[in-house]
Parts: sequence; C-alpha cells; structure tokens
Amino acid sequence: MTGFDIAVVALVLLVILVLFAGVKTVPQGYQYTVERFGRYTRTLNPGLNIITPFIETIGAKMNVMEQVLDVPTQEVITKDNASVAADAVAFYQVLNPAQAAYQVSNLENAILNLTMTNIRSVMGSMDLDELLSNREVINEKLLRVVDDAVGPWGIKVTRVEIKDIRPPTDLVDAMARQMKAEREKRAQVLEAEGARNAQILRAEGAKQAAILQAEGEREAAFRDAEARERLAEAEAKATRMVSEAIAAGDVHAINYFVAQKYTEALGSIGRANNAKVVLMPMEASSLIGSLGGIGAIAKEVFGDGPSPQAPQPVRRAPQRSSTPEVQMASSGAQQASPSTNVWPATPGTIPPEA
Repeated sequence: MTGFDIAVVALVLLVILVLFAGVKTVPQGYQYTVERFGRYTRTLNPGLNIITPFIETIGAKMNVMEQVLDVPTQEVITKDNASVAADAVAFYQVLNPAQAAYQVSNLENAILNLTMTNIRSVMGSMDLDELLSNREVINEKLLRVVDDAVGPWGIKVTRVEIKDIRPPTDLVDAMARQMKAEREKRAQVLEAEGARNAQILRAEGAKQAAILQAEGEREAAFRDAEARERLAEAEAKATRMVSEAIAAGDVHAINYFVAQKYTEALGSIGRANNAKVVLMPMEASSLIGSLGGIGAIAKEVFGDGPSPQAPQPVRRAPQRSSTPEVQMASSGAQQASPSTNVWPATPGTIPPEA
C-alpha cells in the first residue's frame, strides 16, 4: 500500500469520525444542552440533531419527564408544642432544561431540602388538631410555596403530598381517650334528647287524651241535659194532660196519676238501703181496692155524685216474698185473721163490706 492509499483511508476515517461527532440522537423524554467552547448556545430536542464537531459539545442531559422525589421522615414541632413525625412525596417536572442545568447545582438535592424546609414551616404554624384534620390545606400550601421557590430554576412542582403524620405514643393515647369521651358525651346527649322527645310526645298524647275526654264528657253532659230536658217536658206534658182531664171531671185520670205515684213510692221504699222490713200489700186486689177508694174520694170532691161502692177484693193465695221478713209478716197477718182481707193503711181507702 502506497502513501496515497494510506492518506485516503485516514481521510475517510476522519470524515466518519467527524460525522459521528456532529450527529447526535436525543431520546424521547430528554433534552440536551449544547455548549460552544463551554458556553450554552441551544437545546437539542428529541430526535436526530447535528452539532459542529470539536467546537460544540453536549452540556447537560436533562430528563423533562415528571419525576417523583421521596421526602424522608422528619420531626416537626407544631404551634401547640406537639412533636410529630411527618414524611411526604413531591412530583416535579423540568420545563426549561437550560435553567435547570445552569441556575442550580444538584437539582434533586435542592428541591428536596426546599420541600423539607417548607414542610416544617407550614406544619409548625398549625395546631395538632388542625394538622391532623386538614391535610388538603397543608398539601395546597406546600405546593404553592415550593412551586414559587423553584420557579426560577425552570422547574414546575406539580404535587406535594403528606404521606403520614405520626404523633407520639402518649399523645395518641390521650387523643384516643379524648375521642372516647367525645363519643360518650354525644351518646349521652342523644339519649337525653331522645328521652326529652319521648316525654314531649307522651305529654302531647296525654294532652290530646285529656282534650278528647273533656270533649266526650261535655258531649255526654249535653246529651244528659238534653235527655233530662226531654223527660221534664214529657213529665210536664203528662201532668198538664192529667190536670186538664181532672179539670174536665175525668175520674180515671186522677186514679191513674195517684196510682202511678203510689207505685213509684213503693218501688223507692223497696230499693232503699236502710229498709230491712217492708210491710206492703201482698195481693194485687188490695192495690185495686185502694185505687177504687181514691177514685171515690175524687168523685166526692168534684161533685160527681155519691161515691160508688168499691170493687170486692178477690181472695187469692198469698204470694211469697223474696225476703224472709216479708214472708213472716204475711203469714202472721193470715193467722190473725184468716177470713179478713188486709188493706193498705192509705187515707181515704174504704174497705169493702164483709
């Protein structure tokens, strides 16, 4: 091989090396910075790119995909001097590779320390109860603060989440007792409210029952008064009719009226509680004779002529009374005068002739 051939081969190899040095392939999800003599000039996007060999070089290979950063556990002192352990996770994305490469050194460590500092700041400004019940508020505050801080670095923090908050053991026990006391208090309050509502309902029911009972008694009294009024009207009407009949000279009317009152009086005497022995006519003919005597008196009073002879009593066998006292009185009367009728001792009664 001559010297010319060697020169040609060397030239070809040099061209190939130059081509390889000038052609750069950037994978998807990454962006490369280009430096010319150590100074940033431009950014290469994913795909096939050509740079000037030996003059331009690749500076930083930046991952522009969203990345996750695990924040380790750290101690936080809350506003009410309670010590808790908290850890978190942050998601960020490189929007400007040049700023992320040349504005800050060790990007991940910077974001991590900034997130930890803001976690202690945000959580330390809150009480323990507020800290445990408002994680969404904490996440929102952390996201806003950290995103504003890393903005000049060409970084976008998309999310900051608190994974766990662990209070001390004794504090957890105290919170459990507090929760139990709160639940017992709410149970007692609900029980008291239920008892109060039950008493109110019972009182309302008693009130309605009393109202209905009073209305029923009023209606019954009204009905009773109306019945007594109707009875009084009927009594008055009957008395008026009897009076008119007596005034017209009808003897049968007064006989009926007096006999009715006589019979009612005998019934009242028989129903009396203090009546132990009652002497009363045992034969129906005796009562008829009494009524005849009353009629004779009425005729003499009203001038309807001489009193007619009373009807002869009909001798009948004595009826047994329901009480021993009445039976004894009846049997005694029969033994004293077996052939004589016993007539009631009513004024104006005229016994029949033997």
